[in-house]
Amino acid sequence: MRTMTTDEALAFLVVAPRTAQVATVRSDGRPHISTVWIDLDEGTVVFTTWHTSVKAQNIRRDPRISLIVDDDRPPFSYVVVEGQASLIDEPDPDILRGWATRIARRYMGDDLADAFGQRNGVPGELLVRVRPERIIGHAAVAD
Repeated sequence: MRTMTTDEALAFLVVAPRTAQVATVRSDGRPHISTVWIDLDEGTVVFTTWHTSVKAQNIRRDPRISLIVDDDRPPFSYVVVEGQASLIDEPDPDILRGWATRIARRYMGDDLADAFGQRNGVPGELLVRVRPERIIGHAAVAD
């Protein structure tokens, strides 16, 4: 196993369209985990969520967040990001749709990016920006 540098870990997050598992804190302290599509914006993790989702409600109350992205193929690698999340109710629909399309392009490809961007870039959808405070990455865990 090899520890990744911060630059390697950030690159790992976006080198392939792997989903992220996001953990937020419920009001009673229990964890809530959900799967999201992500992208990076100058070292900040970005994803979208619906304004009434459990994760949006949790982030409004407590912005602490953790997420993990892993490569489930041998020799296995993963990156954990811990930080503070900000919810952004983007008033400019073009910016929200732009992010939704950019994220969709990573996971669905050029042919479907616009359709998913239109579907996910609507009023009520929020941008979430995660400012990393700690990044842990390990490559070749099985070696």
